[in-house]
Amino acid sequence: MRVAVEIVLSADERTKLTKWSRGRSTPARQVLRAKIVLAAADDGVENKDIARALGCTRRTVGTWRNRFAKDRLEGIAQDAPRPGRGATTRAKFEAEIIRRTTQELPPAATQWSTRSLARAVGCVPSLVQRVWKDNCLKPHRVKTFKVSNDPKFAEKLVDIVGLYLNPPEHALVLSCDEKSQIQALDRTQKSLPLFPGRLKTMTHDYKRNGTTTLFAAIELAEGKVIAECMPQHRHQEWIKFLKRIDKKTPRDLDLHLIVDNYATHKHPAVLAWLKKHPRFHMHFTPTSSSWLNVIERWFRDITHDRIRNGVFRSVNELVRAIMEYVGHHNANPKSFVWTKKAEEILAKVARAKATLDKGPSA
Repeated sequence: MRVAVEIVLSADERTKLTKWSRGRSTPARQVLRAKIVLAAADDGVENKDIARALGCTRRTVGTWRNRFAKDRLEGIAQDAPRPGRGATTRAKFEAEIIRRTTQELPPAATQWSTRSLARAVGCVPSLVQRVWKDNCLKPHRVKTFKVSNDPKFAEKLVDIVGLYLNPPEHALVLSCDEKSQIQALDRTQKSLPLFPGRLKTMTHDYKRNGTTTLFAAIELAEGKVIAECMPQHRHQEWIKFLKRIDKKTPRDLDLHLIVDNYATHKHPAVLAWLKKHPRFHMHFTPTSSSWLNVIERWFRDITHDRIRNGVFRSVNELVRAIMEYVGHHNANPKSFVWTKKAEEILAKVARAKATLDKGPSA
């Protein structure tokens, strides 16, 4: 015949259990457990009598009596961990969802949707969505990249990064480029302003009122920008901008200009002008490596902050807005600090090329 385990309480345990059994803010399940243990501590009281008195089953009394005997107060203070039901449906389809997402394309489409993949696999779309989320799969998104094939990539990279991290003495380093074909766009209807609970509105169509090209150079030590807008983008305009840089910088300092490989920068007339101005030193970024030129970051800022959502009824309005932004920047300039070493970049590029060489299976 089974005999219930004997319960002997210390003074502290009895005090704690009594407090739990009478506590108005104590969870009901914990109140019941405390009453079971207190009743079990009385000599001669059987589980069936405790169950009858407390309105529960004899099995419940036995469970918490044994749990207290094993783990004391901690055993009844909280529930034991439960394994729960296994993921039967997910286990059946997860591997196939991942395989198709990463290795196959749907018919007549470039990427899977939750519904199309669910139909192909034979499950519900919500399961596909959960598997994608847990495995960080986003087939609807594509990240662009380009690895430079410039044969002198390493040489040019070391040169430019060296200018960023260890600029020469008695010289200024300027990152230069042109932002061409900036359109002066006017909207076909009046926009509505931002309002609590409503976004600012703007028509999807527009009127073209001409274009301008922004020539800009950012001086890395202080972050000030030299800028000028011109109607065309030829070597004549580039020479004009070089003259502006020459005029706006101290004459006793050499100038190291970081530029891309656009043909305008290497025109014979430009080379002739540079020969007559020996304080100018040109440094060309590798092909397909605009990220090495920090002026591109400033171009991103002016596009986001002033141009993209602007309304310009003429090119002159656009030019005034651009130069106003330049003036605002130069009133409180902030330099873009380069931190990446050339060795780290070269190692990353080597890994990218090795991955590409492995082919699609990688």
